Amino acid sequence: SIFGLVSETDFISKTSEIGVILLMFVAGLDTDVNEIKKNSVSYMVIATAGVIIPLIGGGLTYFFYFNVNPGDFDEMLKAIFIGVILTATSVSITVEALREMGKLKGKVGSAILGAAVIDDIMGILVLTIITSLKDTSVSIYMVFAKIAMYALLMAILYVALTGMEKLYTKLESERRNSVYAFAFVMIIAFVSEEVFGVADITGAYLLGLFLSKMKIKKSIAKKMAIPSYLFFSPIFFASIGIKTELSGMTVSLLIFSVLILLVAILTKVIGCGIGAKLCGYNKLESLNIGVGMISRGEVALIIAQKGYAIGLLDPKLFSPVVLMVVVTTIVAPVILKHTMKNDNEIQNKSGRKAISIS
Repeated sequence: SIFGLVSETDFISKTSEIGVILLMFVAGLDTDVNEIKKNSVSYMVIATAGVIIPLIGGGLTYFFYFNVNPGDFDEMLKAIFIGVILTATSVSITVEALREMGKLKGKVGSAILGAAVIDDIMGILVLTIITSLKDTSVSIYMVFAKIAMYALLMAILYVALTGMEKLYTKLESERRNSVYAFAFVMIIAFVSEEVFGVADITGAYLLGLFLSKMKIKKSIAKKMAIPSYLFFSPIFFASIGIKTELSGMTVSLLIFSVLILLVAILTKVIGCGIGAKLCGYNKLESLNIGVGMISRGEVALIIAQKGYAIGLLDPKLFSPVVLMVVVTTIVAPVILKHTMKNDNEIQNKSGRKAISIS
């Protein structure tokens, strides 16, 4: 831990893993699929640019700063993984800032929410490929074959769950739904990781996504949120704190921390901003969308935890990643309020000009 007072135990490690799985399952349940469908093309373009630019930026930062040998496969994977962490977006605090300003349901607010959902899905997809490539005994073709088989299994699962929805409704067993869901998400997470080599959080998120459009979603989400947020999730965040070793922060790591923070902010603003501009948003709207996607939050921490566990993230780099997540989460709503204020002032000025002309 930061002060060296607490060390990670097996109980904390295992419980935090359950916390991660439940966090991603609840995130899947809370996903508004209908919102994505409305402006799917625009949100897809914004999210894609917001994934590709940070992925490249993060990877290149690690590559050049640590002078990675291109022939070293493991080090190249670690470089790419830094980029994968930067692809994450967590807009929970941004949403609160938009709500306070009355902009949540507006053009910019809807774009941030819609793109963030697709961003998460794409980020998890990239994470799946990278974690699968970690096993060097398996060829690249086998990796993609496994992912294709996994996608087929998930498609079958979705069809099966949709077909069985009427049965769930007839049973009217709301008390048991959450118990069944908990058991099922653990099974899916286990099968994803152990059978297909896909991150367990991918399976958890997809299952939540499949259930998000069903009538039983509300009862499951309500009951799953209580143990998740009151017990499992706090232990997960505590385990993150325990892994954070500021005592080992050398000058070199401090410089890397500043670099990765700047890259994290700039690549999201540039990537999502360019994506928004391509979709017809004006300059200020594009800037606001980019700023709204800066925050990495718990999603980046979950990805970092996964990389730490399987050796894709060096222990010495865990602290810089945590610092990046904390700072981006704090500054995102502050910058957004400032840029939104400027946007309002420009709109008011143009409105007054239009009135004076008429």
